[in-house]
Amino acid sequence: MNTVSHHSNDHATTPALSGEGFTTPAAQATPSATWWLALGAVAGPVLFVLAWLVLGELSPGYSPLRQQISDLALGADGLFMGAAFVLSGLLLLAGVVGIFQAMRADVGTAASFISAILLALSPLGGVVVGVFNETAVAGHVTGAMLAFLTPIVSFLVTGLVLRRSPHWRRIGSWLLLASPLTLVLVFVFLQTGPPGAPLAATGLGGLAERALIVEIHAWFVALGALAFRRASRWATRRIRSEAS
Repeated sequence: MNTVSHHSNDHATTPALSGEGFTTPAAQATPSATWWLALGAVAGPVLFVLAWLVLGELSPGYSPLRQQISDLALGADGLFMGAAFVLSGLLLLAGVVGIFQAMRADVGTAASFISAILLALSPLGGVVVGVFNETAVAGHVTGAMLAFLTPIVSFLVTGLVLRRSPHWRRIGSWLLLASPLTLVLVFVFLQTGPPGAPLAATGLGGLAERALIVEIHAWFVALGALAFRRASRWATRRIRSEAS
C-alpha cells in the first residue's frame, strides 16, 4: 500500500512514496540524469554488436564462427575494433551508474553500491581488452577474465539484492538463473575458443564467444531498460507533484 509522508516543506520537495520507490526526496534528486545514464547499458551492447558485425564483414577471410572478436582488433583496421571495445565499455559503465541510482531508491544505497561495483567489473574488462589487444597477452587475458567471469558473481549477488524489491523482483529472479547460465557458456567457450582448447578443432570458438558476450550484455540491457523505466516514472510523478 502506498504511503505519503508529509513535511512542513512538502511543496518544495518530492513526496516520499514508499510503494513506488520514492524512499527519500534526495534519492530522486536527478531522475533525468538516471534516465540518460541508464541508457548507456543499452547503447553500449548495441554499439559493440554493430562493431563486430560490420568490421567482420569488412575483414577478408574473417570467420565469425571460428575466430574471436578480439582478432578484429589486429591489423590495419584494428584501431576501430579497439575503440569499440573501449567506448562500449565506457557506455556500459555509465549504464551501471544509472542502474545503481535506480536500484538504491528501492533496495538501499549499501546493497545497490555493492551490486554496482560487481556489475562494473565486466564493462571495465571490456575497456581493458580494447586497450590491450592480443599481442599484449597479460593485459588482454586480464580484461577478458574480468569481462567473462565476474558476471557469474555479479548476476548472483545483484539477483539476490533485487529480489528484495517488488519492482525488481522479476529481473532479480532471472539474474539468479543468469549466473549459472553464464558459467556454462564460459565453460563452453574455454573448451572451444582459446588456442589449444580441447575442442578448438570444432571451429566454433567464435560462435561460443559471441553467445557468451550476447548473453552477458542482454542482462545489462534488461537492467538498463528497467532503470530507465523507473526513472521515467519518477520524472512523471515529479512533474505531476510540481503541477499540483
